[in-house]
Amino acid sequence: MFPVKAKKNLGQHFLKDKDIARRIAATLNEYPTLPVLEVGPGTGMLTDFLLADKRELTVVEIDRESVAYLKEKYPTLKGKILEEDFLRMDFSRHFDRPFCIIGNYPYHISSQIFFKVLDNKDSVPCCSGMIQKEVAERMVASPGSKTYGILSVLLQAWYDIEYLFTVDEQAFIPPPKVKSAVVRLTRNKRKQLNCNEKLFKMVVKAGFNQRRKMLRNSIKSLLAEESPLPEDPLLMKRPEQLSIEQFEALTNLLEPLVS
Repeated sequence: MFPVKAKKNLGQHFLKDKDIARRIAATLNEYPTLPVLEVGPGTGMLTDFLLADKRELTVVEIDRESVAYLKEKYPTLKGKILEEDFLRMDFSRHFDRPFCIIGNYPYHISSQIFFKVLDNKDSVPCCSGMIQKEVAERMVASPGSKTYGILSVLLQAWYDIEYLFTVDEQAFIPPPKVKSAVVRLTRNKRKQLNCNEKLFKMVVKAGFNQRRKMLRNSIKSLLAEESPLPEDPLLMKRPEQLSIEQFEALTNLLEPLVS
């Protein structure tokens, strides 16, 4: 029996396989001196290995029962067990230098977690952990793939993403209904986009929200009514056919026309 009951509304599936926890902790080995934020430690399966590596560790957990258990189990983490919502965290209150993020992430908010990381990309050189296999496949997808989408483009613009290994359902209590995967995001060398970053996001989202349409049709909602579309080959493509660099070019093409 686990010391904490898994809550369905929080999407909790506690990892019980120590070898997998050890392998997840090792994904941060290239950043031994950076502080680490663990998201959703639950019963501390991953926490054990992060502490064994002498990490400067902070954990954030929204489940009160888990928080109470963690405080009792890890007295050395006093003041470093944060009972709050990761998605609403102000990282600057807890970190004054770059830090890594790791976790066995709740599957129902995994995309939101990575968009939060993206919003803080200049402070987070590495983020790794376990997510739903299907989401992992979308994150690493290449142009032309059916799984290539908003998550692929926006994350790959700023991070190199590795699909490290697959994890079976039986590694958890209770077992999820899907397979899981461990991924690692490492900040790439891109300092800025070659276009308006805010508009880039809007163009990517508008394109993939109607992914079966040609871009000349799907991006019309972004344009002023009186703006005629230019004749450009990019607009004749579907969004999954475009690379990040082509999305940058498309953003520059559309910027004078945006309402």
